[in-house]
Amino acid sequence: MIELSIAIPAYREEENLRVLLPRLKKVMNENLPSYEILILDTLTPLDNTAKVCAEEKVTFLPRKKGNSYGDAVRTAIAGAQGKWILFMDADGSHTPEFIPRLLEHRNSADVVVGSRYIQGGDTENPIYLIWMSRLVNLTYALVLNLKCKDVSNSFKLYQLDQLKSLNLFCDNFDIIEEMLFKLHKKFKIKITEVPFTFKKRMYGDSKRNLFVFMMTYFFTLLKLRLGRSR
Repeated sequence: MIELSIAIPAYREEENLRVLLPRLKKVMNENLPSYEILILDTLTPLDNTAKVCAEEKVTFLPRKKGNSYGDAVRTAIAGAQGKWILFMDADGSHTPEFIPRLLEHRNSADVVVGSRYIQGGDTENPIYLIWMSRLVNLTYALVLNLKCKDVSNSFKLYQLDQLKSLNLFCDNFDIIEEMLFKLHKKFKIKITEVPFTFKKRMYGDSKRNLFVFMMTYFFTLLKLRLGRSR
């Protein structure tokens, strides 16, 4: 049985994956050899991500239905085979070398979070993004009654069978909060946060549109709080 599925949404991240994947494989081979790596690419190729996956012998999965981040997450959950699933970014902001710290807690929590906002955590983002992120996290935690200081960081370890039981509707990065809220509502999950430093991306530009980011988070919060999600 595969112990861990590592899901990495990728949108024109060929350059970063060439650096990230050898590091990731080295860490996993030394710590938990029973694993799979899933790269969730776009519906139709926009770069040579498929070639990089073939060279590194990891699983290449085009997203189903659309090119959104939410489509990548849903495709990963449907295709993963591990007991646990870990989501991480393709741009190097989530360091593979930190994964063993998350795995240490896998048998004592339902969700393990690489957390920027507990003591010992940090982020290399610009100050305006830090304050925006803190506002989003504080609002979601309070309104949705989530005992988690870093709700929005995607660097989380989950029990895969719990995620497979959820109906997820969000299309943007707000699916991260949707997963946590619905897991809490359905399973009363235990969340463990481990202090983590969020790094700057290695190459390329961020795919987040700040206006869309804020608007989708606001409307998703209302839908989840009012119980109007599908």
